Amino acid sequence: MNWIILQGKQWFQNLSRTLTNPLFYIGDNHLSISAIVRLILLGVVVLIISRTIGIGIKRLLLTRMGLDRGSKEAIATVIIYIIATLGILIVLQRAGIDLRTLTVLAGVLGIGIGFGLQNLASNFISGLTLLFEQPIKVGDFIEVDNLLGTVESISIRSTTVRTLDGIFVIVPNIKFVENNIINWSYKDPKSRLHIPVGVAYGTDPVLVTEALLDVARTERNILKNPSPKVWFKGFGDSSLDFELLVWIDHPQDIDPITSSLNFLIEHEFNQRDIVIPFPQRDLWLKNPQDLSWLFNNINTINTSESEVFLPDGISSEQKQNSIQPKSKKSTPVSLSNLTLRDLLKRVTYFESFSDLKLRQLIEYGYRQLFPKGQIVCQENDVGYSFYIILSGAVEVISEKNCKYIATLHEGEFFGEMSLLLGSPRTATVKTVEDSILFVIEQHDLQRFLEESPSLAVDISQKLYERREELRELGLLDLSSSEDTPLTRIRNRIQTLFGI
Repeated sequence: MNWIILQGKQWFQNLSRTLTNPLFYIGDNHLSISAIVRLILLGVVVLIISRTIGIGIKRLLLTRMGLDRGSKEAIATVIIYIIATLGILIVLQRAGIDLRTLTVLAGVLGIGIGFGLQNLASNFISGLTLLFEQPIKVGDFIEVDNLLGTVESISIRSTTVRTLDGIFVIVPNIKFVENNIINWSYKDPKSRLHIPVGVAYGTDPVLVTEALLDVARTERNILKNPSPKVWFKGFGDSSLDFELLVWIDHPQDIDPITSSLNFLIEHEFNQRDIVIPFPQRDLWLKNPQDLSWLFNNINTINTSESEVFLPDGISSEQKQNSIQPKSKKSTPVSLSNLTLRDLLKRVTYFESFSDLKLRQLIEYGYRQLFPKGQIVCQENDVGYSFYIILSGAVEVISEKNCKYIATLHEGEFFGEMSLLLGSPRTATVKTVEDSILFVIEQHDLQRFLEESPSLAVDISQKLYERREELRELGLLDLSSSEDTPLTRIRNRIQTLFGI
C-alpha cells in the first residue's frame, strides 16, 4: 500500500515537473506547458468578454441611436476586435512577457506571412477595409462574381452571403476589394427593372405601350413614382423589340417581381390579341417553275376527287359557299372595350394628336372605370390625382354646405385645385353614370401639361371661372383679395407654359 502511494507521489511530481519545465525562452522569460495553457484559457476568457461587451453595446446603445443594421454590426465588430486586442496584450504583459521581444518575433513572422500566408494577410487587410470604409454592410443586397444575395456577417477574413435560395456562401474579403460589386442597397435601395418583350411585326406600338403600362400599374410591388416607361428598343429579326422599365424598392425581390410581370404581360397580350412571334426564317427556291407543274397537277387531282364525292343535287358553287366561314354579326362596341388611345381621341384637347403624341400621354396616366354612384373624390381628403372624363358624367357637391356645384361631362376635368394648391379637396365628386376617367398622378401632371398646352390654357381659364362660381355659391370669402391661391396658381401656369 505504501509502495502505491509512493509511486503516485512520484508520478505527480514528474507530471508537475513536466508542466513547469521551460519549453522555450522569450527574452529573459520562459514559457512552460502550464503557462501556455494558462495563457490560452485567459485568451479565451478575453475573447468571450470582448464579444459580450460588443453585443451589449450594440443592443443597449447603438440600437437606441437609430443606426441601420449594417452600421451597428460594423461598429460592434470593430469594438470587439479592439477590446480583444487590448485584453490579449494585457494578459501577455501580466504573464511577464516583454512586449518588445514580440516585435522582433512579429517581424520574423511577417516575413513568413509575406511569402506563405499572402491570401490570409490580404483577406485580413480587406476585412479591415470593409469594416471601416463600409462599401458593403450587413443587410445589404449585393452581387459579386455572379453571386446574388444578402450580406449576413463581415469578419476579418471572410464575408457570409445568403443567396436567394437560402444558401450561405463564405466569400473571401479580397473578392470585395479586387472585383466590381453591385450593391443594390447602397444609400438608396430604389432601382430600375428592365423587362424585354418582343411582338410581331405589324402590331400597333401604341397598343403595346398601353398594355405594358397597364401591367406595370397592376403589379403592387412596382413604384408609382418614378412612373413606368416603355422603350422601343429596335427592329429584331422576327419581332419589334420593346422594353418595360419599372422602379422597385425591394431589389431582393427581383426574380418574383419579374415572374409576376411576365405572367401579367402574357395574360394582357392574350386579351388584346397581341402576338409574341416565333423566330422566322425565309426560304428561297432556286427553281420555283419546276415545282409549279407538280403543285398544279396535285390541285387538279384534288379537285377531281372532291367532285366525285359530291352528293347529288349539290353544285360546286354551293359547296364553295358551305366552306366559307360565316360572317359574324356586327355588335356595337362598348366604350370600355376601346383602347385608351381611342378614348383620348374623343376628347377635344387630344383629337388632333398623332399616335406618337398620344403614346407619350399614355405614359403619364391611366384609365379607370367608375360605376354609377361611386365617389371619386371625398371632400377634405388630400388630393394626389387629376382627372379627365373620357366618358360618362360626374356631379360636384359641397357636403359641408349641402350645396350642388356642377355636373361635369365628357371632355371636362377636375381635381386640379387640390393638386396644385396642396390643400384638401374642396368638394366631393360622385359619378352619376358609369364613367371612364383618365387619371394623372401629381408627379406626372407638369410633364403631361407640357405635352398638351391647350389643356394648360383651359385649366388656367377654369381656375378663374370656378373661383367665381365658388364666390357666387358663398363657398369663398367675397372680401378676399385678388391675390388668392387660385390667382397665384393661374399665374404660375401662365408662366410655366408661356400662356
